[in-house]
Amino acid sequence: MTTMTQTSARFREFKMPDVGEGLTEAEILKWFVQPGDTVTDGQVVCEVETAKAAVELPIPFDGVVHELRFAEGTTVDVGEVIITVDVAPGSEDAPAPAAATPAQEPVEAAPAEEPKGRTPVLVGYGVAESSTKRRPRKGAAPEAAAVAAAVQAELNGHGSAAPVVDAPPAGRPLAKPPVRKLAKDLGIDLATVVPTGKDGIITREDVHAAAAPAAAPAVVAPEAAEPVAVSVPETPATVGSARETRIPVKGVRKAIAQAMVGSAFTAPHVTEFVTVDVTRTMKLVAELKEDKEMAGVRVNPLLVIAKALLVAIKRNPEVNAAWDEANQEIVQKHYVNLGIAAATPRGLIVPNIKDAHDKTLPQLAAALGELVATARDGKTSPAAMAGGTVTITNVGVFGVDTGTPILNPGESAILAVGAIKLQPWVHKGKVKPRQVTTLALSFDHRLVDGELGSKVLADVAAILEQPKRLITWA
Repeated sequence: MTTMTQTSARFREFKMPDVGEGLTEAEILKWFVQPGDTVTDGQVVCEVETAKAAVELPIPFDGVVHELRFAEGTTVDVGEVIITVDVAPGSEDAPAPAAATPAQEPVEAAPAEEPKGRTPVLVGYGVAESSTKRRPRKGAAPEAAAVAAAVQAELNGHGSAAPVVDAPPAGRPLAKPPVRKLAKDLGIDLATVVPTGKDGIITREDVHAAAAPAAAPAVVAPEAAEPVAVSVPETPATVGSARETRIPVKGVRKAIAQAMVGSAFTAPHVTEFVTVDVTRTMKLVAELKEDKEMAGVRVNPLLVIAKALLVAIKRNPEVNAAWDEANQEIVQKHYVNLGIAAATPRGLIVPNIKDAHDKTLPQLAAALGELVATARDGKTSPAAMAGGTVTITNVGVFGVDTGTPILNPGESAILAVGAIKLQPWVHKGKVKPRQVTTLALSFDHRLVDGELGSKVLADVAAILEQPKRLITWA
């Protein structure tokens, strides 16, 4: 999945690859190298966050870092060059290594002005060496010249920076499509935004600055004005005032929002609840912790609940399905990729255990432990979150009794597990303190009828109440 181009016999470029499934951009979280550092084939040079997860990017060749094209915190489109490497250091024609610079966003060019013979930039492919550079938008050069002249005049003491700040560019403002979409979503007219990018390009930061609550007007003498209109500011983590804070939605949080909205308004959700005595399950968990076969793996109630759900699916296989809208078909899955919702510092993610239906209890315990540890470390890969069929979300760890979970997109059912609490319960005709929890099963009513959903939930509850059923039903 690595993407690179060769700019000359000496310098090679490494482009932002598509590290997920059709993702279009990623944010650079951290650089692990700086200009002048030696890198080797396979060495991780940076960590990026996509709409699905944080991913480390290895460089596919040896050399010395010449330039980092983007600063940390910058969102970069797939296919953009992020680092150049000197693969033949020591030659006399080498320019001085450049430090990491803030993002400079490319100009959106009109289709009619696109030169003939342009090679499309795809993941894994670069632009041919003979490709002609795209001509700037008509009027861009005069605007850039005017900006540069105004700034130079200010630096020389022969003018004011006021024209740069107050006068918007003539014609259509320069900005790439994602920036235009951001402005549209925030209700900002690009004609009123002061550009700070190279050649008068409007950046994301410019739009966020225009959307921020207006501060009290300040009177600044022309001679005291600083020519900051042509600099690229650092990407702000938040924008706001003393009364509110605005946090840009991107990365995992943006993906969560889009997925949940899509799921809630596409799949007709039905949620059923059952409260169950899990005292015997808790005793089984205590016994398993002492079992030699379970040595070295983490044993907890979630393990038994996961196994119970897998057994319920085996008894009711029709619940493990997906809705194919394009072909108007119900796709029944003969495998179970069991998703486990995990809360991480970057937001909620749902990695899944591949072919969980085939795993023994010790194997399932090991897979659960690895999944949770990887998620907490922020190392879950996009592949680990793809292809899920059903999901478990354990809201009980937060002391919550239950909830109405939203389906993970493309899945048929999700089981929410509430907190396990000691409660008064009628057991063998007498009120006794028992370990009790509430389960909630949400399912897609297009492909799961109420009867089928009820059977699955009832089977899970029956197993947790009498864990010995695992032996006979599994």
